[in-house]
Amino acid sequence: MLLKLILQGEMVVCAGAGADYRHLFSSASNFSGQPLHQFSSALYSIGNMVVEVVNVSEFQQLAKEILPKMYYDYFTGGAEDEHTLRENLEAFRRITFRPRVLIDVSRTNLSTNILGFDMSSPIMVAPTAFHSLAYSEGEVATAKAAAATNTIMVLSYSSTRTIEEVASSCNGIRFFQLYVYKRRDVSAILVQRAERNGYKAIVLTVDTPKLGRRWRDIKNKMVAPQLKNFDGLFSTEVVAEKGSNLEAFASQTLDSSLNWKDIEWLKSITNLPILLKGVLTAEDAVKAVEVGVAGVIVSNHGARQLDFVPATISVLEEVVQAVGGRIPVLLDGGIRRGTDVFKALALGAQAVLIGRPVIYGLAAKGQYGVTRVIEMLRDELERTMSLCGCCSVKDITRNHVRTERDKLQSLL
Repeated sequence: MLLKLILQGEMVVCAGAGADYRHLFSSASNFSGQPLHQFSSALYSIGNMVVEVVNVSEFQQLAKEILPKMYYDYFTGGAEDEHTLRENLEAFRRITFRPRVLIDVSRTNLSTNILGFDMSSPIMVAPTAFHSLAYSEGEVATAKAAAATNTIMVLSYSSTRTIEEVASSCNGIRFFQLYVYKRRDVSAILVQRAERNGYKAIVLTVDTPKLGRRWRDIKNKMVAPQLKNFDGLFSTEVVAEKGSNLEAFASQTLDSSLNWKDIEWLKSITNLPILLKGVLTAEDAVKAVEVGVAGVIVSNHGARQLDFVPATISVLEEVVQAVGGRIPVLLDGGIRRGTDVFKALALGAQAVLIGRPVIYGLAAKGQYGVTRVIEMLRDELERTMSLCGCCSVKDITRNHVRTERDKLQSLL
């Protein structure tokens, strides 16, 4: 199918999935001959019908049409049978609302605070790799969108723009995601560069002693771009005899001996607060508190590591109860609607992080696309709050949602 995309006054003609669109940008009008500059949001057209992009799922469809199959599969794929990938979405759909009525919601306030940093809403940008595969400006465009919407961006260690380039691109609050390598000096250098360039926290990913088995990347023989953050430290060019070179790179570089004692090592090389990303159980949540980290992120790595782990929203409450308010709990995985954000907040998360939705917006329309994705989710959250009788995020409580466990308990 020939799909025409009209995005803020620019038209892209894609000859099916995987088409390279960037050289096709031109000034455009809609099919009735009217200029498109009056449209404030992304549009796409099929035939003579111009349709506004109104949710994250539609941005995903645009990304699928625009990106080469190898890259789209990389961003969207999960581990092995992709059961958890599907469950991350489905688990949200099984949670229902218990709205309250006759409450004055003429004024709503979505603002919140994480580790002392103010945000316009509890929606953060998760660390995702290789943004330049989606859009030429890569993480710089994402950082500008995060700053424009007054939210926090977590920069991936495998960003295609350097720590310094992203830091100098705009004013904004940024955290830095860290993996620990067999060469600990490389990890230490990255942490020091992040701290020196104004990043406000370290997000340590703890669920990757080995890379998950991602069949899409193996079949596509996924080739990662050169990672500029490692220039002068070690080469990220790995030639795999078979399958994905991402897996080969991970097996050669990641330190599978990383353990709880190493949190003290990390604390010894930085003054920044440390959050652990990848916690899924009460036991690990308690350990995180005991070793003195500043927060935990309930995450299953976007279902890209171990298949058949639970959806993050399904275990959020377990982690929240184990932490007992001593440190903030955040969540990523499966957020596609503002209603999902509300459900996570009701079950105890202080904020959520979005990964794939950011990539979809970035692929469709660069910085503007990312901004629109964040704004869409924020607007949906505000509407959900109003319809549930909540004027601020602090008003969102456990009583506003009904989970599968609640339904089963009511039958006992």
